[in-house]
Amino acid sequence: MTTTILSKIRVLLVDDEPIMRKFVSELLRQIGIHQIHEAADGKSALVEAITFQPDLVLSDIHMQPMNGIAFVKKLRALPKSYFAHVPVIMMTADTTKETLSEVLPLGIKAYMIKPPTLEAMKAKIKAALN
Repeated sequence: MTTTILSKIRVLLVDDEPIMRKFVSELLRQIGIHQIHEAADGKSALVEAITFQPDLVLSDIHMQPMNGIAFVKKLRALPKSYFAHVPVIMMTADTTKETLSEVLPLGIKAYMIKPPTLEAMKAKIKAALN
């Protein structure tokens, strides 16, 4: 995937930690993605997803008042079929079997350990968009 194509991608970044949102946004810019909207939790991310219509969602798992798992379930259930197929990459420091077993059935494209490296982010995004 070329930088030209990546520059047209709209990404919704969902994380409750402002420092992590800033860090991930900077990584996205380094790989050529500049259309980035942010949300601090799943509830605000749903509103943002409807108006922004992202090509890709990067979401944390553990957030309040709505966590990333509930967010993806609600995103997939929205009436517009577009949201049933938008690629989602979950980002978390939680690698427990319980969390993985909850996340994998949601039809996510990738699972990324935080904080992500530039190389890991690039590879996961390219795989998710292909």
